[in-house]
Amino acid sequence: MEPTIQDVARQANVSVSTVSRSFTRPELVSERTRSRVLSIAQKLNFSISRSATALKSGQSLRVAVLISGHLNTWFNSTILEGFNEVFSRNGYDISICQITSGQARREFFEALPVKRNVDAVIVTSFDIEASEVSRLTSINVPILSLNVTEENGFMASVRNDDFTGGMVSANHLIALGHKGIAYIRSTPVASLRFSVQARLEGFLSACKAVGIKPMVLAAPATENPTSAVLAKLESMKTRPTAIACQEDALAIPLIFQLQRFGIAVPSDMSVIGYDDSRFAEDIGLTTIRQKPYDMAVSLAKKTLQLIEGNTPENRHELIAPTLILRSSTGTLKR
Repeated sequence: MEPTIQDVARQANVSVSTVSRSFTRPELVSERTRSRVLSIAQKLNFSISRSATALKSGQSLRVAVLISGHLNTWFNSTILEGFNEVFSRNGYDISICQITSGQARREFFEALPVKRNVDAVIVTSFDIEASEVSRLTSINVPILSLNVTEENGFMASVRNDDFTGGMVSANHLIALGHKGIAYIRSTPVASLRFSVQARLEGFLSACKAVGIKPMVLAAPATENPTSAVLAKLESMKTRPTAIACQEDALAIPLIFQLQRFGIAVPSDMSVIGYDDSRFAEDIGLTTIRQKPYDMAVSLAKKTLQLIEGNTPENRHELIAPTLILRSSTGTLKR
């Protein structure tokens, strides 16, 4: 038979409400009494129901995280690790919602006010409409964003300055003497606008300032997108001397493909990535660093503050890009 809260109260010689408060409102119970209650609860293998705690507090103890793309990508898996570090320690579960289109996004925001089954919503990496933000704020559900280009009424946010990051990437290649430059991007979901678009816009802006018009190549949404990109490069009459990639996940396999076809990096072609993800250092990839784990931890702490009715001190964090110089970029050979 499962132990009950009455069993714990009887053995600890306290009331049932004292046992409940020992778990849910420890600040209202003396340290001595709470230690005795928890010790007996552990001995009996008793744990208070999360649903009962949620009912009493009026909270779901759940945070919705809206993510696009696969969960096993470096960025998504890393931010989830950061969120989990903070939320699980504070008794919250993460409800992951994969958003694959603008329609799916709209349906989420239309249904949530009726369900009211989360205490906060975090949007990651893609833009949403201002009306969707206001729909949640009207029912007092905090909505925050991670790496979303527009603040758009979010109660708090953390994001990389991707526009400046794109400029830094372009200016690095330009300073090395490169003029024949290509930019490789992923094929976007037509109905969603992603933060990575700002990287391309910053890159094009820096090139335009010095009269350079880079080639923009879209990597297809296939298992091996770099093969298709390489085929396009090989078919060009004048091959670029430098390539910037939207993310390391494109740059790393591209370097291996180039080397397989006898194109040396960086002596024949310079390659720069974006992320500083795992393996970037191992292969010597020059890249723009971002720290998704730290960003997620920071945003999760802001989320808890908002749930508790407090205003975070630094509501909107904009993180400056960092150029990480390694061996995959070099001076243009004359």
